[in-house]
Amino acid sequence: MNTDELILTNLDAGLVQITINRPPANALSAPLITALMSIFSELSRQSTPPGVVLTGAGEKFFCAGGDINEVANHALAVSRMEDFNAFLCQIEQYPGPLVCAVNGYAVGAGFEIVLHADYVIASPQSRLGFPEINHGLLPAAKGMRQAASLLGYRAARSLLFSGSLISAEHALAIGAVDAIAKPEDRLAQAIVKCRQLCDKDRQLFGAIKNTLRRSPQMTDDALLQLTLSDLRGYLDNPKTADARAHFLARNKKVES
Repeated sequence: MNTDELILTNLDAGLVQITINRPPANALSAPLITALMSIFSELSRQSTPPGVVLTGAGEKFFCAGGDINEVANHALAVSRMEDFNAFLCQIEQYPGPLVCAVNGYAVGAGFEIVLHADYVIASPQSRLGFPEINHGLLPAAKGMRQAASLLGYRAARSLLFSGSLISAEHALAIGAVDAIAKPEDRLAQAIVKCRQLCDKDRQLFGAIKNTLRRSPQMTDDALLQLTLSDLRGYLDNPKTADARAHFLARNKKVES
């Protein structure tokens, strides 16, 4: 699937690249958010959802957030926020690996997407943050909650209250990104990382991702029931059984 503003590239049987291509800043318009949701919905319906590498066209912007030109239309602004919240839920629940290759600025909604990815590689020139408070805007509540959960309350509060953008090095230090790579290597490294995640047992990967997402809002009893449900699922999976048998055999060799 190729459009003017969104490009889907099949890298191999189990891996795709999605490129946001909306010059000059890859800002998210309402139609672009709808297109992103459509692609992820289609990918998630595959028997084994592929790994996804998400990036932005050009070197200056991963995504500069929502299209501010749409804010003047209140009905459109509300509708777009509803759709963007649904999109964050969608990528958070996407069963396959999602790796972001951040080129340049990832701010506002772009930063919120990054915070919901499974792994993030940024370039040294990247700048990230929530500038909304300085522009008469408000981040999505789901994005703010994710920032507090992932980065810690104080770090999230500092970013949200100040509206300041942070460097890639600062983002790495607080856990907003996982690695930094040279601009010419960033995308290639993101593809390698996504392949590595795809090589993991996909049932276990999906179960772990689901538990990480749901556990902060669950009671201890609900967590137990979720663990037992996942346990029943993977104990009967031949692939995970083979992995356990190999692990046990290796341990016996070490002990002997």
